[in-house]
Parts: sequence; structure tokens; C-alpha cells
Amino acid sequence: MPVFFVCAGLLGLLAAVLTANIGLMRGRKKINLGDGGDKEMQAAIRAHGNLIEFVPLTLLVIYMASDFYGFRTVAILSVVLLAARVLHAGGMLGFIPYGRFVGAMGSTATLVVASVLLVLAGLGLKQY
Repeated sequence: MPVFFVCAGLLGLLAAVLTANIGLMRGRKKINLGDGGDKEMQAAIRAHGNLIEFVPLTLLVIYMASDFYGFRTVAILSVVLLAARVLHAGGMLGFIPYGRFVGAMGSTATLVVASVLLVLAGLGLKQY
């Protein structure tokens, strides 16, 4: 479980970095609200927004699955999610070629696997 908490913390720090990036870019480009039609600003906003939209649910599903599956499963899902989100953000911001695609696929695969594991665990539970 410690790997899960480390990855969750690092994802929180990634969110903070992406937030700071938007703030700095707003100051540099003098865009107070929205994206101002600027492609770089649009990419920065979406990199942050996509992380915020996707990561909480995926972390919650992984955390819930941790009651039923071993340390390795939770650790692998957590590390894959972290790597995928870093790749996605780097790809969105133009730092990592193909990072957006690979990161999106890795993030989605992590959510699907964790969700299926949770469904399977739930089907095996006895009501009373």
C-alpha cells in the first residue's frame, strides 16, 4: 500500500505543477481568463483539466480494489497510472513525443483493469 500513497502524492504534486504552469503562462502571455485563443494556453489548461478529470476516480477505484487484491496489483496499477499521467501531461505540453497518446492509453487501461477487478471482487462478496 505504500506505493499507492507515494504515487497518489506524486500525482497531487503533478497537479500542482500543472496549475503553476498555467498561472505562470497567464502572467507571461497576459491572458487573465480562459485561453485567449492561444494554442499553448489551451494545451496547458487541458493537460491540467484532464488530470483533474481522470485521476481522482482512478485512484478511488484502485484504493477500493486494494481491499481484495495484493500489494503487487495495487502497486502496479498505481505506478502505471503515475507514469501514464506524466506521459500524457508531457505530451500535451509538447515535451514528450507520443506522450499524449501513450499516456491516455495507459490511463484508460489502468481504469479499466482496476474497475474490472473491483467488479469481480464485488461479485464474489456475500451479502450477509
